[in-house]
Amino acid sequence: MKKRPLVAIVGRPNVGKSLLFNRLAGKRLSIVEDTPGVTRDRLYAPCEWAGRSFDIVDTGGIEPRTDDEILLFMREQANMAISAADVIVLVTELGTGVTAADKDVADMLLRSRKPVVLTVNKVDNPSRLDPVFYEFYSLGLGDPIPISAVHGHGTGDMLDACLRYFPAGEAEKETEERIAVAIIGKPNVGKSSLTNRIVGEERVIVSGTAGTTRDAVDTPVDNQWGKYTFIDTAGIRRRSRVDDRVEKFSVMRAQLAIERADVCLILLDAREGVTEQDTKIAGLAHEAGKASIIVVNKWDLVDKETGTMDRMRKSVEADLSFMSYAPVLFISALTGQRVQKLFEKINHVRAQSAMRITTGMLNNVLADAQARVQPPSDKGRRLKIYYMTQTGVCPPNFVVFCNSRELFHFSYQRYLENQLRATFGLEGTPLRLVIRQKGDKED
Repeated sequence: MKKRPLVAIVGRPNVGKSLLFNRLAGKRLSIVEDTPGVTRDRLYAPCEWAGRSFDIVDTGGIEPRTDDEILLFMREQANMAISAADVIVLVTELGTGVTAADKDVADMLLRSRKPVVLTVNKVDNPSRLDPVFYEFYSLGLGDPIPISAVHGHGTGDMLDACLRYFPAGEAEKETEERIAVAIIGKPNVGKSSLTNRIVGEERVIVSGTAGTTRDAVDTPVDNQWGKYTFIDTAGIRRRSRVDDRVEKFSVMRAQLAIERADVCLILLDAREGVTEQDTKIAGLAHEAGKASIIVVNKWDLVDKETGTMDRMRKSVEADLSFMSYAPVLFISALTGQRVQKLFEKINHVRAQSAMRITTGMLNNVLADAQARVQPPSDKGRRLKIYYMTQTGVCPPNFVVFCNSRELFHFSYQRYLENQLRATFGLEGTPLRLVIRQKGDKED
């Protein structure tokens, strides 16, 4: 398959790269905040212009001269994006003129020998250019293009300039669907370390400081097990501790990542077990109806004796009893222990979530279940279940028709759910039972 062209958006901090990225992507994927260093990892999105499809990547602001650990990581992330890109868009800002950092970044791009499109952002009136605009010729990157990421002025000229550097021919469209996998958990349980282990490179910043990951970062992974998009999310803290505005955006973005995922990996710290916050995070995936795997990370740091894993598994299953359907896997993102087994589990729970069962098979199970355990009755009136049918997948949705919704106690609903799982598996996925009684109108 031909590789789609890649356009990297780079520049020093706070010149409007993320705003430009969101405008080109057509949605708010990257956090925009008037604070340098908000974007830290590489963010990818598909884009289309003049009939050509390509990908764009947003990067953290480049600080060429810094000793700060996070800023050094951000610069390394930008370097990786530059090395992979077909075209680089350098974003500068009219209001500040040419800065020393702009010159350093421009020199770095010239050394890369990649095609560079120079843009000057925050030009709100392109018909009357400020004399400062002409200073940007001094960067030695050709004609600067005036743009406004806020209003969209000049972005068409910028994309036209990018297209001139694209390889000839159109990339083939993917025929195989990618499985979107969200890695969720509280801060510092190893989400970014797991992403980097899976990808095999420093794809996202790993730091012992909670809150390092801000955006939900999408990473495509192709291997012998299939095609995936791994979404590394910001750690979800207790609401009472979320007092920073950017942190609130990060939590919101993590929740949105759960919504667009096919499978959720719920990461736990093996040394801590299941905490109250872990339970709440797992509940988000459960309520969203997502296929899930409970991943106990940092297993290499646990002192072990005979039966340690079995005891831990039982403890996790008891604490997350509402997700008894979810398999538990013990891994170490640091050493790679059992990480490869994740792919088979992901494929399995995704297939289970998308399973379709014929009405005939469902009603055979229903008849057998009622023969084993008679439906409940109240004051001489007994529940009668007429039939069951499946109405949806991801998660599997079933509608059960009966004579009285009030007689259909929760305990009997749970019993039927257990019978469905015992017969068809449905491992790793929640399922939904909708009860309808005679006379109900269709929604």
